[in-house]
Amino acid sequence: MTSPVARRARARAVLDPARQVAYDALRTVDSQDAYLNLVLPRLLTEREVTGRDAAFATELANGTTRMQSGYDAVLDACVSGGVQALQPAVLTALRLGCHQLLSMRVSPHAAVTTTVELVRSAVGERPVRLVNAVLRRVGEQPFVDWVSQVAPDRAADPAGHLAVRHSHPRWVVQAFLDTLQTVAETEAALAADNVAPAVSLVVRPGLCTVEELLGYDGRRGRWSPYAVQLDSGDPGGIPQVRSARAGVQDEGSQLTALVLARAEVAGRDRRWLDMCAGPGGKAALLTGLAAERDAVVVAADRQLHRAKLVRQTLRAYSATPPVVAADGTQPAWAPETFDRVLVDAPCSGLGALRRRPESRWRHRPDDLDGLVPLQTALLSSALSAVRPGGVVAYATCSPHRAETRGVVGTVLAQRTDVREEDARALLPDVPDLGPGPSVQLWPHRHGTDAMFVSLLRRVAGSAAGD
Repeated sequence: MTSPVARRARARAVLDPARQVAYDALRTVDSQDAYLNLVLPRLLTEREVTGRDAAFATELANGTTRMQSGYDAVLDACVSGGVQALQPAVLTALRLGCHQLLSMRVSPHAAVTTTVELVRSAVGERPVRLVNAVLRRVGEQPFVDWVSQVAPDRAADPAGHLAVRHSHPRWVVQAFLDTLQTVAETEAALAADNVAPAVSLVVRPGLCTVEELLGYDGRRGRWSPYAVQLDSGDPGGIPQVRSARAGVQDEGSQLTALVLARAEVAGRDRRWLDMCAGPGGKAALLTGLAAERDAVVVAADRQLHRAKLVRQTLRAYSATPPVVAADGTQPAWAPETFDRVLVDAPCSGLGALRRRPESRWRHRPDDLDGLVPLQTALLSSALSAVRPGGVVAYATCSPHRAETRGVVGTVLAQRTDVREEDARALLPDVPDLGPGPSVQLWPHRHGTDAMFVSLLRRVAGSAAGD
């Protein structure tokens, strides 16, 4: 009789390297709270998995992570005792098997057999029969049919249904639904979250041009005049990116900077502030735009290591812009110092879930308990830092009402020296920006992260408590 050790050795010998990389990456993410976008490339390089195998491993790992709760709902119906009864290592393998069976063009035989071998190698012989039986049952029908069985009724509980169908936490689905208002558009937004975004580059004015980047299998961005979309290739291999004359930046983030830069200000326009600048992408674009007007951008971040990242991002500018480690809620500058201020506030990141597949499972509703007061304090501080006649752009990479309209509404209620202006007018070529006066971008509408931007102008009056 073959020993357990011999069986595991035989399993390891026949394992598919791509599937093994995907499995090991997901186990590392789960056990070490790591980031998949950092773990997976390292494993691919270490194990010399390239080409089509690397692409397969990347889709398998990322897709499985995105669809995790949807697959868990299916597995709950197929496993006695539900997924809670499974060893974590076995559950990871079953999720990988589900993705191959339900969302990839992998033959059922290959999906089941390779998953069984992963479990045999990682855990041993004992769970093999269970894994084989469960995956054979999973493969009996497509995912959409499973959803009709395991998800709440769409009409009676739309948020619960969509949470399973598009594999998002229920509270996130509800937050999208609260903002978008309709089930159909909420579903479109959730579906867009499950599609990996294209790589978007930004040229830094005065240092690089769009034309320079078009030769790297790129095309012009849809909305920003400084954007180039890459259809393929590694952006780190582009000389302009390596030298920081260009960078990787979502087009929505570029539009956020453009809202601030395009707003009219009366009189002096020489001093700009990026209050939460780390890691420096928006500060770099603003620095180039400001230089065209003989203005200077001060880039600030509360954390020293992030301020250092900003300096690195800005290194291509001949005259290094000022970078300071400063808490925006307790500023190191005098009131009414600046003509323009950007507050890209720390937020839940719900608008960028498509970029880090595991992030949707790490956020919690109570994250907002600490974030919203901080966002409110930063915006109020920014409005005190700008002079009368100057403007503040408040931005979050989240469409959650508490972090967007809620924060803006709170600050407007506290002050008589501020008015909100129509930010949509500053992006005339971009459609479907929401009911206004703020801008709300969406992946399904614009192909960008779900950035929110409100434009506030300091006017004569007083802040609360003055």
